[in-house]
Amino acid sequence: MTIPTIDLAAPGGAVPIPALGFGVWQVADDEAERAVAEALRVGYRHVDTAKLYHNEVGTGRAVRDSGLAREDVFVTTKVWPTDFGAEATPAAFEASMDRLGLDVLDLLLLHWPWPHEDRYLEAYAALLALRATGRVRAVGVSNFAIPHLERVHAELGEYPAINQIELHPYLQQRELRAFHREHGIVTEAWSPLASGQRVLTDPVVAQVAAKHSATPAQAILAWHLAIGNVVIPKSVTPSRIAENFRAAELTLDSADIEAFEALDQGFRTGPDPEAFEG
Repeated sequence: MTIPTIDLAAPGGAVPIPALGFGVWQVADDEAERAVAEALRVGYRHVDTAKLYHNEVGTGRAVRDSGLAREDVFVTTKVWPTDFGAEATPAAFEASMDRLGLDVLDLLLLHWPWPHEDRYLEAYAALLALRATGRVRAVGVSNFAIPHLERVHAELGEYPAINQIELHPYLQQRELRAFHREHGIVTEAWSPLASGQRVLTDPVVAQVAAKHSATPAQAILAWHLAIGNVVIPKSVTPSRIAENFRAAELTLDSADIEAFEALDQGFRTGPDPEAFEG
């Protein structure tokens, strides 16, 4: 099965990112190595990690030992706000690359804006400089709200290629997604299944899943893909890893999409980016 890709804007030409990826948040390093190895075996070609997750070593080892060509696996990591700065951000990148054991990174993100510290502009400028060296193919952000994105553009002259945000049927982020579309920013969903809180047992989700002889998780992931999101489900269970990957085989119809759209209720499983201070 071939996973569709979405183009990330970059000066040297668009960088394609697989729309269905594999996340390793809250997974211990040795467990992440096993889970990523299984995900790559199943067919995933996009892996998302971060310094904060403390599993870049295992993630990188699984990528390197997979037998796949490096250019066939898309790898993302992130810079934590305590490492924001003209010197600190490049140093954090180098430390991540050492842990990953990679020479070139496909995507580097700022993990949270932390507007109270007011250092994300300096950090994003450092990301642009890293991209210019060729060691990072594309750069973006995570958990940025519209004011943060607007300020990056106003001060640095371009919008991030991607914004990774909490997004699931109970938190659909329509205004932010519309802003992304208007300005060529790709939307990427973390916590796409709402961390298993309530959404997986929603009767509407169950109805759509039953209609397609699918699981609730597969129906939700198919919805993400149908509305144009990049999505990064997480699991350490081999059967669930394979089950989530098969969500790409589902094709939801307009009635299914409308049913999902009615579920939005502003429910967050994580903090509000405009208030979060670490």
